Amino acid sequence: MTRMSHGASLFAALPGPARGAIWMLGASVFFGTQGPLVRFSVADGADPMVITFVRSFVLFLLMLPWILRHRRTTLRSKRPGAQILRSVFSMGGLILLVYAQTKLPLAEVSALTFAAPLFGTIGAALLLGEVVRLQRWIATLVGFVGVWLVLRPGMSEVDPFFVLPLISAVFIAASNLMIRSLSHRDSPETTIAWLAMVSVPITLVPALFFWSWPEPMAFVWMSMLGVTALSAHYCLTQAFTAAEASAVLPYDYSRLIVTSTFGFLLFAEVPTIWTWVGGAVIVGAVVYMARRGNAH
Repeated sequence: MTRMSHGASLFAALPGPARGAIWMLGASVFFGTQGPLVRFSVADGADPMVITFVRSFVLFLLMLPWILRHRRTTLRSKRPGAQILRSVFSMGGLILLVYAQTKLPLAEVSALTFAAPLFGTIGAALLLGEVVRLQRWIATLVGFVGVWLVLRPGMSEVDPFFVLPLISAVFIAASNLMIRSLSHRDSPETTIAWLAMVSVPITLVPALFFWSWPEPMAFVWMSMLGVTALSAHYCLTQAFTAAEASAVLPYDYSRLIVTSTFGFLLFAEVPTIWTWVGGAVIVGAVVYMARRGNAH
């Protein structure tokens, strides 16, 4: 038995929650590289719209062999219009997030993206008619207190660009709600394949209005964005496959640690104590909601 196969066997022998935690930590590392790669791309002359398109195109090329191999099942959607709408929400959130990463400290942006499940709870109640119990409403309110702690409006000057990651979280929440709705008619593989395909024209159209040829190195950074994005989502999928969401979500907080480390080492950004406290409060609220969801 080779060292690699032996290591794989040892990993497979671990309890589900332990494997889920490791996969989630891996996802956090890959997600943490996104902000720095965006910054490097912009430094070499790439517009955020162009960055989003190239990232989507590279991710599509990486997934194309898998899509073609399973085309008879993955390409057949019973709700193609809803798949396109979900892709619009997802790419809208991505575009806003990329812009935020170019304008704001990376740690603060990362902390605010944790708010997506909070907006998702509100959307589930208002749009999908789901029954949200009092405890989850309280947890949602506590989560938004965490958002307030990160921004502290009225106590410190708030950069107007902070609206970008918050609106991005709304778009991400809408995309996740669409996934929940689509799951009744389409398989997860179909939803993933449609996003990979539809995201290319969705991001190409706005990119053409802002197109300018960046330095060659920018294409390297943008290509790495696609690779690390696919790696992050693969790790995330494996984490939720290995264990329940409530068991692995606490480790998602490590994304803030990874992002803050990159921000400090590469851009000399020092997060405030309120970023850590607010991020912890948001993640704690999300983990509590996940546990309540499993309990009912």
